[in-house]
Amino acid sequence: MNHRDPICGMTGTIERDGHWFCSDHCIKEFERRQAAPEGAACPIPTRWWLNPWVSVPVSGAVLVLIGHVWPRLSEASQIYLGYLEQVALPFVAGLAVGGFIDHFVPKEYIVKMLAGPRKRVIARATLLGFLSSTCSHGCLALSMELFRKGASVPAVVSFLLASPWASMSLTFILISLFHLNALFIIAGALMIAVTTGLIFQRLARRGWIDPNPNTFILEEGFSIRRDIGARWKVYEWTPRQIAQDIRGVVQGMVPLGRMTLGWLQLGLVLSSLTGGLVPHATFQQYLTPSLGGLLLTMLIATVVEVCSEGTAPLAFELYRQTGALGNSFAFLMGGVVTDYTELGALWSNIGRRTVFWMAAVTLPLVIGIGLILNTWMVH
Repeated sequence: MNHRDPICGMTGTIERDGHWFCSDHCIKEFERRQAAPEGAACPIPTRWWLNPWVSVPVSGAVLVLIGHVWPRLSEASQIYLGYLEQVALPFVAGLAVGGFIDHFVPKEYIVKMLAGPRKRVIARATLLGFLSSTCSHGCLALSMELFRKGASVPAVVSFLLASPWASMSLTFILISLFHLNALFIIAGALMIAVTTGLIFQRLARRGWIDPNPNTFILEEGFSIRRDIGARWKVYEWTPRQIAQDIRGVVQGMVPLGRMTLGWLQLGLVLSSLTGGLVPHATFQQYLTPSLGGLLLTMLIATVVEVCSEGTAPLAFELYRQTGALGNSFAFLMGGVVTDYTELGALWSNIGRRTVFWMAAVTLPLVIGIGLILNTWMVH
């Protein structure tokens, strides 16, 4: 009997509606999805303090105002305003791209492109992860959904690695913070996603990772190109239809914002407090551009790992204080490859061998690229 929770993918202990769930929260989410029409946006939390569209502006205003009252936090307030000016517009642009993809790209296209053992599947998975504009917590659920729909394990791993740290929304934020140096971080993340996926394909051929029992064949003859053509022919270029699509894109942006905005604010606040309260000498002493400093950075990333949009400002603060771009890269990548929630979901859904090989393959790659960036890109 299958005891996997259909919402989070963990092992379920509560039986309801023919499924097993791990918590009441997952039961309510399952019932909501069953009752909601296809493509409907997630409802806004009833408690205002749980809605980041409300809590984030309030907490930001508090941090700014407290700096005028408490001199100890005045520098942190100024740093927060500087970060906010840098990331606000790029973050909204990333939400817009994510909303467009959410509204216009059917799930069938993703399933079609992520099945099969060919190398192009890894390239597609990495590209789709890059375009998904999903934070580390959101991409985990999406990855598990793709796995249940039959996507190959190597494709799921590549998608998982590419999505949070090389996503479109994070790309805009990283460029606004690191400028051209952000391209090295993004390229390194994509390289790790592709390399790991290709290695996993070899492991799959040798039977060294658990196969996907959910693999299925899509409807015979299904063509993305023909489907796009058919949709294009019947699309009504009327003001009403265009307005409806705009609302659809916004509806895709709103839940994506609720999923990431709070984590972004957490990162901004932590970065501001770090920059305003932690002495510069502390960074210089312990998080140096060396192997020891790099490993310590990854350890910290494992402990404080939050959403990618949240760790981006933290990574930049680390770079600003130490000048070690490789440490910032390791900070961004270290959490996603060692986070216990992600590894736990992979363990219970895909298999323990997948977790072992993911750590064995990605950690050396992260350390290697981090050392290269520290050697060549220290300012």
